[in-house]
Amino acid sequence: MKYVGFLAGSALAVATVISASALASNATPAVAATARVAKPQARLSVAQARKVALNAYPGKILSEELEHEKGGSGLRYSFDIRHGKVIHEVGVDAVTGKVLENDVDKGND
Repeated sequence: MKYVGFLAGSALAVATVISASALASNATPAVAATARVAKPQARLSVAQARKVALNAYPGKILSEELEHEKGGSGLRYSFDIRHGKVIHEVGVDAVTGKVLENDVDKGND
């Protein structure tokens, strides 16, 4: 009887692990897919984006932020860069690294 009790307990433990794994594997892809749709992930680090921005408009970075904005992937690094008395806003797509904006900052935002 001891042997049968051991087998029954082992079967219950295995069934619990299998059920938990099945639940986790069923829930995870849906959550991951939703996260990808809701918020594209930055593939560029802020350091990489700084280099791209400064290559587009050399100067001193005054401010930087990662923001959701229309155009490109929808996720971009935005830099205010001063060169002399002129300040440019340079937007770098956080996914592709493409320069999306390089204009004189008019202070509208």
